[in-house]
Amino acid sequence: MKAKSLTLVLMVVAAFALAAQESKDAKKEAPKPPAKSAILHPEMKVEQGSYDHPMATIGTKPGEPWTATTVEAAVNKKPEPGHAVTLVGEIVDFSCYLQVGKHGEAHRSCGQKCVQNGQPIGLLTQDGSLYMLMPEEHHPRRDGGVDAKSVAADHMGHIVEVNGTEAMHGGYRAIYVQGLTK
Repeated sequence: MKAKSLTLVLMVVAAFALAAQESKDAKKEAPKPPAKSAILHPEMKVEQGSYDHPMATIGTKPGEPWTATTVEAAVNKKPEPGHAVTLVGEIVDFSCYLQVGKHGEAHRSCGQKCVQNGQPIGLLTQDGSLYMLMPEEHHPRRDGGVDAKSVAADHMGHIVEVNGTEAMHGGYRAIYVQGLTK
């Protein structure tokens, strides 16, 4: 009787093990759904420039992360950490992109009006990262000696290469672009 009970228990355990293995194998073979794009509304297409061949280059490659006017303006003449970067992405109206997901050619004229009227400029990279773009040179920026609006409007909805200094704090990301002085 003990042998029959032991045999029955082993058969039940084996059946469960086989079923578990088949379930695991089925999960491995099941097709995975396509990865969701990190870009909001990827159906809104860019027609000018590509990630492999950007339409234009904005900003000059910095020799040092911060210019003299930024160092001079910093607390104790020590700006926050930053490092030189070159990134490729779409110029977007930061506010429209975050608020309603708009970008690309279909949003170009709205985005141009928004940045010309003071809305922040953004760079949307292929992985969906969003950076605010600002002129780097502190004193010219403060005193109206830079023109980021016209560059942003000219390239709104285009994929471009941007050179500048990346800075991050508390989840915020920015690229400070050198060379936008008037």
